[in-house]
Amino acid sequence: MKKPIKIYGPPGTGKTFRLIRRVNAYVRTGTPYHKIGYFAFTKKAAIEARKRIGVDEKEVPYFQTLHAFCFHLLDLSEDSIMQPHHYEDLGKMLNVRVSFNDKYNDEQTHFLTCNNPYFQMIGRAINKDISIEEEFNLNEHDRRDIDPDILRHIYINLQEYKDKNHLLDFNDLIKLVIKSNKIPKLKAIFIDEAQDLSPLQWQLYDRLKENCEDMYLAGDDDQAIFAWAGADVNRFITEPANEKVLRYSRRVSKAVQEQSQIAVDRIAGIRKHKEYLPRAQEGLACHINNLGQVDLTKGKWLILTRTRSNLLDIMKELKNKNIYYQSNKGKSFNVGIYNGAMAYQKWIREGEIEEKEINDVREYIPSGNWDPEKNWYDIFVADQKEILYIRNIIFGGEKLSENARVWVSTIHAAKGGEEDNVILSLHQGSKVQKSIRLSVDKQDEEHRVWYVGTTRARNNLYKLKAKKKIKEYQL
Repeated sequence: MKKPIKIYGPPGTGKTFRLIRRVNAYVRTGTPYHKIGYFAFTKKAAIEARKRIGVDEKEVPYFQTLHAFCFHLLDLSEDSIMQPHHYEDLGKMLNVRVSFNDKYNDEQTHFLTCNNPYFQMIGRAINKDISIEEEFNLNEHDRRDIDPDILRHIYINLQEYKDKNHLLDFNDLIKLVIKSNKIPKLKAIFIDEAQDLSPLQWQLYDRLKENCEDMYLAGDDDQAIFAWAGADVNRFITEPANEKVLRYSRRVSKAVQEQSQIAVDRIAGIRKHKEYLPRAQEGLACHINNLGQVDLTKGKWLILTRTRSNLLDIMKELKNKNIYYQSNKGKSFNVGIYNGAMAYQKWIREGEIEEKEINDVREYIPSGNWDPEKNWYDIFVADQKEILYIRNIIFGGEKLSENARVWVSTIHAAKGGEEDNVILSLHQGSKVQKSIRLSVDKQDEEHRVWYVGTTRARNNLYKLKAKKKIKEYQL
């Protein structure tokens, strides 16, 4: 095979656009779609790539995530795959609390964000293709969080649980394909967001490379923020290839780019030096002390946090300010109450409503005493704070049937997103600060996280100061 081509794509430089254009070039010169592999990091990104090609999903069988690729090669059913509820079930059996934060995440990455340190460590070890003892001995964790005997006990029970229930996890799929003879011969393979591949996925990459003529790697080491789950950014940087850096961003303003460089200039480990040009727009970057210093009643906003606890605090504050927002878990109000209210108002106006609308109202008027002389908020039996919140955001002119103008997310969950106005909460938290003191690699990953956070802004970046300066990332 020829030497791979590696494309570095800083934020907004059109990396995916370049890849799709190259795919189309292969097709124009006679390569059928089924001889092209296009592997994205998330299910959402894979679907977007198929849409850009503009052909039916059946025509591009290898436009998917690497895990979906392996899943289909092995001809498995969904019932064969470990899901978050399986891990939670095992946790209950072992009297270990475990839950997953990303069950509502549209991105659907293969890095499940489990909140249990034991399952986190086991997941990292599997992604890196090393033993749990080797992962433990790296000392990149708080010793008080992990007992090696309990770790081993959970790991053994996890394997037994999978065997007993005939289940496979995401990484089992990759291992089975690596050892199989099922990998198809392809003309060209494109791997997007390659900086986030784990060592185990790099092994699959090596096998794919043996079965194709042309290989394209695309990514940005400055946006590698999944090392916590085992991603190997150094392999991406050092992988031999003909390199190209995309140099013109259609996203970030001058002010945003200048801010983003503060974070990546602090990276101490290996890094691909890249210079790219921002948009001509000057933009704005400034500090704010609180959310009251910006007008969230106008325009579109993305509010980003480093930690889930800070995310919850900001969501609570937005609700207290009667701001309608959305997060990965959905809209900020009780949709059931809203649907009932809209159905009730329709009944008052028109005198009749459909069966489903009747049921929507009945839930909140259990007495059955509908009164056309009374407003829904005076007669509904429900949380009065929630009713008041819905009333206030409707009165403020928000259209609750549409998506919110304000989106709230952690930086990790918003990696592929962007918005004109971004509020970046600089609250880092003591737990994060403690973890990054464990190694230079963790410190480098942290700087990359903040780089990703700043570059979600197209025009204006508002840096929200932490309540305690000691818990703040200095940006």
